[in-house]
Amino acid sequence: MRKKQFSSTTAIHIQPKTENQSVFLDAISNSVIVIATGPAGTGKTYIGANAAANLLSKGLVKTIALTRPNISTGRSLGFFPGTVDEKLEPWLAPMISVLKERFGSGEYDSKLHAGTIKLYPLETIRGSSFNDTAILVDEAQNLNYEEIKALSTRLGENSKMIFMGDLAQRDTKEPGLVEFEKIIKKFNLPIPIVKFTVDDIVRSDLVGQLVRAFYHYDDKTYKEMI
Repeated sequence: MRKKQFSSTTAIHIQPKTENQSVFLDAISNSVIVIATGPAGTGKTYIGANAAANLLSKGLVKTIALTRPNISTGRSLGFFPGTVDEKLEPWLAPMISVLKERFGSGEYDSKLHAGTIKLYPLETIRGSSFNDTAILVDEAQNLNYEEIKALSTRLGENSKMIFMGDLAQRDTKEPGLVEFEKIIKKFNLPIPIVKFTVDDIVRSDLVGQLVRAFYHYDDKTYKEMI
């Protein structure tokens, strides 16, 4: 059975399956910047992208912007052929998949063409300013400190920024997200940090078992995340 698709003017009710998912939704509704970290399969990207789509559908923002660090190509997109959007699509596939499921592929493509949905290479963020925009930042555990500063200070009027990542899968030795969290706590900034755990995994029983097994196997990672 095909899943129901919604138009750009239809907001949907996102039903949280765990307490942390509910906390994440509330944080997105009530905060300008939100950080969500935790294992794969906890619904971070699904909830974040659908919440951004709801903001767009309700007319609370005019644009959805997608970005993420491109760690395996040295943060450069020049290696891949095609337009900027074509280069970015493989990296942003999880968020794009949710938005295509939400709106339908045809309407997603229409919004992309019209600039209602925008795909941003991380290196072009500096110097930009986002107004009336919901910015989704996936794989945020691989951002460095300078990138965190560049992103978080780009927010203009009536915008939100959602960082999503899994510190257990970081590919950088000094993740900027950790430093960002320290700054938030030190200066008591109004930026909620939602920490998902293996108990929030909703993808499948096997995924939950695998994540627990990997975290236990890697004792350092396990102690950091559980």
